[in-house]
Amino acid sequence: MKQHEAVIETLERLGGVATLGQLNQEVFKIKDCKWNTKTPFASIRRIVQLDKNIYKIKTGLYGLIRLRKSIESKGIIQETAKNINSKELLEFNHSYYQGLLLTTGKLKGLKTFVPNQDKNRLFLNTKLGDIRTIDDLPEFTYPKIVKRSSTVDVIWFNERDMPHSFFEVEHSTDIQNSLLKFNDLQDLYSRMVIVADTKRKNEYLDKIKYSSFKDLSHNNRVSFLDYENLSKQYESLIEQDKMGFIL
Repeated sequence: MKQHEAVIETLERLGGVATLGQLNQEVFKIKDCKWNTKTPFASIRRIVQLDKNIYKIKTGLYGLIRLRKSIESKGIIQETAKNINSKELLEFNHSYYQGLLLTTGKLKGLKTFVPNQDKNRLFLNTKLGDIRTIDDLPEFTYPKIVKRSSTVDVIWFNERDMPHSFFEVEHSTDIQNSLLKFNDLQDLYSRMVIVADTKRKNEYLDKIKYSSFKDLSHNNRVSFLDYENLSKQYESLIEQDKMGFIL
């Protein structure tokens, strides 16, 4: 079997749509295909970018053209100028990046949590509630602080059930609301991250300068992570895991 055929078959096995990371995990399970190259992940990346049977949905996410209608019926939508503000696309983007964050946290050996109101939302073909590794928010501090954190989009916890990182995905909503939430959580020794399109970074930089957020700003408590960077880090972790041994 040729390499591009193995990638297409893997996409079919995954329901017609997959992240580049998922392809990197699954394609080598096809025994009929030989990857006699020192850079197999680069080969997979080149195939999904060039093969006429595959289309790009967003950075790091690809689908089979012949299954496009079926894929879109599940709410997995390619962004265009016409649908950029549609409810369907906004919901898909939000849960998609929540799923990437949950998966990335698990790859890093951390416990992961998503709010219960989001647990039935889908990351491609899987419910977010089935990806998170803990179902109940640990009682890591005073009840009012735990309650305040309960609506954060994604939380990573360390082995002591203390919050390692808080993530707010801001695709279209007001970044100021997330900063207000982080402001209430600033006494925790945790990372706080706004995850958004790179186009919104200037908006983030403007709002974190508000006097209300002076402690967050002066102490560099909040970071900005763009979608493309998140996708690349997720893919890099999977590639490292497949290598087996990292210096």
